[in-house]
Amino acid sequence: MVPMRTGSEPTTARSALRARLWLSVWGLVWAVAGTAAFAVAGRPGWAAACGVLWLVVTVDLVVVLRHIRQGPHYQPGPGIPPYRPPERHGP
Repeated sequence: MVPMRTGSEPTTARSALRARLWLSVWGLVWAVAGTAAFAVAGRPGWAAACGVLWLVVTVDLVVVLRHIRQGPHYQPGPGIPPYRPPERHGP
């Protein structure tokens, strides 16, 4: 049985954390390799750009691992119903 859509999916969407984890690992490998390769080749600008990318990917990887470790609230299974849309108070 597929749960009914609530119409609030864009605001309550759930991320595919395991896919994002492996994409972050893949990006981390390439960013490290790019940083090293450009540093050895004597291209400091490109090495710095890859170093910045390395930092961004590492932060994303830490966030993804944190969400995975927080349990089913961030990594729901098929038995967990969709989130209720937030109730708005005031005007």
